[in-house]
Amino acid sequence: MADTKKAEGVGKEKKKGGFRETVLLLVMGVGIALLLQAFVVGSFYIPSVSMENTLLVNDRVFVNKLAGKPERGDIVVFKGWNGEDTIKRVIGIGGDKVVCCDKQKRITVNGTPLDEKSYLYPDDFASGDDFDVTVPAGKLWLMGDHRSASADSRAHMGEPGGGFISEDDVIGKAVVRYWPLSRGYLFSRPDIFDKVK
Repeated sequence: MADTKKAEGVGKEKKKGGFRETVLLLVMGVGIALLLQAFVVGSFYIPSVSMENTLLVNDRVFVNKLAGKPERGDIVVFKGWNGEDTIKRVIGIGGDKVVCCDKQKRITVNGTPLDEKSYLYPDDFASGDDFDVTVPAGKLWLMGDHRSASADSRAHMGEPGGGFISEDDVIGKAVVRYWPLSRGYLFSRPDIFDKVK
């Protein structure tokens, strides 16, 4: 009889230990997920039409917060002009001269014309407004892919800061569109930006 009771007690201890392990693993998993969300990768949804057709309203993207300095052509999430999280494409980085437009109505960066057909909204134009800016060091010139529906750097040129966004305000680089699943896509920099010197 004594042996049976002892065996039953051991079984109960194992069940309690298993429950504690499960709770501990669950808490650790949630903690790791929160740390990743805070410091490594974030999920953002798209609230506007300014990046169509690359990103549609209610699309969701994962953003790499450790991607390093933004490069021309990257799609980045940043603290925008109104203080809200905003997503646009980097057209110019510190030191770049960004001009609209040449005789073929293309934006030029450091004199190199950009053929933007691969990401611009169909039948949209490079810009309805002419501009000629030199991006200060540590700043970015950002534009939406749906230029006629995007309040981007061009729309804020008359404000303090001249429409530029600090690299320090960049939250991260969009790496994948994961929702809806049917539109899943891994982002890469368009080749046209490799020609810019």
